[in-house]
Amino acid sequence: MCRKIFAAALVALSIFLSGCNIDKYLNVEVPAVSKIFDANGELITIISRENKLPVTLDNVSPYMRQSIIAIEDSRFYKHHGIDPVGIARALYRNINARDIVEGGSTITQQLAKNLFLDPRRTVGRKLEELVLTVQLERKYTKDEILNMYLNEIYFGQGAYGIEAAAKTYFNKPAKDLGLAESAMLAGIPRAPSIFNPAADPAAARYRQAIVLDRMVELGMIDEKKVLQAKNQFLQPSKVPAQIMSAPYFTSEIIRQLEQKYQDNLELLYSGGLTIYTTLDLNMQAAAEKAFMEGFRGKDPALNGALVALEPKTGQIKAMVGGKDYNKSQFNRALSRIQPGSTFKPFLYAAAIEHGYTAGTIITCEQVSFGQAGGGFYQPEDFQGGYHNRPFTLKEALYTSDNVVAVKLNDMVGPSIAAAYARRMGVTSVVQPVLSLPLGTSEATPIEMAGAYSTLANGGIRNEPYYITKVTDSAGRILEEYRPGPERVLDEKTAYIITDMLTGVLKTGGTAPGVSNAVGRPAAGKTGTTENYMDAWFIGYTPDLTAAVYVGYDEKNKGTGQTGSQAAAPLWSMFIKEALKLVPAREFPTPRGVIKVNICPDDGLLAGGLNTRSIEAAFVQGTEPQALCPGAGSGVIIKQLTLLNNGGRDIIKRYLLNQKNFSCGKKDMLQ
Repeated sequence: MCRKIFAAALVALSIFLSGCNIDKYLNVEVPAVSKIFDANGELITIISRENKLPVTLDNVSPYMRQSIIAIEDSRFYKHHGIDPVGIARALYRNINARDIVEGGSTITQQLAKNLFLDPRRTVGRKLEELVLTVQLERKYTKDEILNMYLNEIYFGQGAYGIEAAAKTYFNKPAKDLGLAESAMLAGIPRAPSIFNPAADPAAARYRQAIVLDRMVELGMIDEKKVLQAKNQFLQPSKVPAQIMSAPYFTSEIIRQLEQKYQDNLELLYSGGLTIYTTLDLNMQAAAEKAFMEGFRGKDPALNGALVALEPKTGQIKAMVGGKDYNKSQFNRALSRIQPGSTFKPFLYAAAIEHGYTAGTIITCEQVSFGQAGGGFYQPEDFQGGYHNRPFTLKEALYTSDNVVAVKLNDMVGPSIAAAYARRMGVTSVVQPVLSLPLGTSEATPIEMAGAYSTLANGGIRNEPYYITKVTDSAGRILEEYRPGPERVLDEKTAYIITDMLTGVLKTGGTAPGVSNAVGRPAAGKTGTTENYMDAWFIGYTPDLTAAVYVGYDEKNKGTGQTGSQAAAPLWSMFIKEALKLVPAREFPTPRGVIKVNICPDDGLLAGGLNTRSIEAAFVQGTEPQALCPGAGSGVIIKQLTLLNNGGRDIIKRYLLNQKNFSCGKKDMLQ
């Protein structure tokens, strides 16, 4: 009977071939997916219209391979693509069971159908399937066919291929699937809508039992293992998994490529392109871990972004556009947001290049600026009010004094400050207004990370980029990105701003303790927008720059936290993990830069009597030459302290007559 069926099929096949162009079948090529790799040659994902992630056969559990062969094509390694014995047996078993418990199509036939044919049920389509099946068997080994099949079949819940299915239902890779899990997954492809374990556990267990019994019948496993597998409790996930690694980064890659190849999308989706990217999967894992830990226990609606760049190249090494890509594909790393005081370093860089120094003094006090349209603008410090005391530019920046920043912007010129923001890497529209250093113009986290990388890279700007090279299936280069570094700041200016920003991470700065937490030289700036709406921290080491944003997507809903509270801890966790294998190193000091200790209240050289002094960097020749009043009296003090109390009274009267007694001399005499 089987022979008669097979003979009839061959006759029909001969008739079909005589009336068609056979050449298109003789050279059948399996569509080649395009692959995306990270900077270290690790596969990130494939570009597919389905949710899939291919794996090699040796990365699939042996239980899974046995299960799928047992239920779909038990004679897979014995036939040549078309199996008349299997067809007859399946027909007999289905009639006896009064249900479709076994299919007649071989694994190779199913693969041919999935790869090349539409779902129409016609005689011609079936004959095409048979021809393609034979050609697949002639061109590929059995293991290659099984591998392709396992990567292609649909398992329900949007999961194509066994790796996607394993992660979707059991949150594990296909190589770690056990017998019970494998048998349950092997039962799905026959009818994904019916045997989906997340939707109908009872139906899935029924189908699982059929698979296990068939494995016993074929001698693949023994009864004891079957009993254990049937009794094993499984709890498949009901939430479809996001299979794509680094989903916000790879989605942006795919968007860019779709735009570039919009006239030939088939080349992108089935042309076998290889896309080499800048991403570092290890750093990406560190970013995702920081987000997972940093947002634990917080309002579920609170969200954010993190983007990290390599300063010397502009390569994007990590990108997190939100807490959960499954819930929101909106990429906050590319979203324009008010950056708060993280905008201040652009103004300070402009000031240094226009004759100001780290020791320039500006007083934080009430001040009004007339507006072009009438009225007055009165800046205040972050929590309202004024310090009513002088600041050096260095202290003003690391303590983030708002009034000093606005007064400095007025002195330098808002248009100049805006121009420096643009030249350093902010490509969004920057309004040249007095409030600019307070972050009133919007920018994206990736722009801000790129602009801060200019400081980390000694004043040389590199445009942030994603893709290093694209090759076709033959290895020919279709496109290659070659960075075009541009010097936009003097290296001495970049170093002086970096020196100022190291103070942010230390005691006295707005993010104290961050430097100790990361355990390496670092610089950065906090940002908190009005009414605690959004929180930022942007920081860098010589090797890596990262911008972290925390906020709500909902307008007019604030975090209630500063950048130091909400964003800096995430930055610290990320940097420490991302650079754990990279030796710590100092920011290189350019020629022509010196460091001196200055009094923060007058910007003059500090001396032995100053209880409060700060180290600041200067272009050589611009450092203060005069001592802070009383700073040089250390020798006199030392001699007079050998006298009795009367001697101390004399020195007190002497110092009290000196001008500018704000450098800490009083504290020395308490």
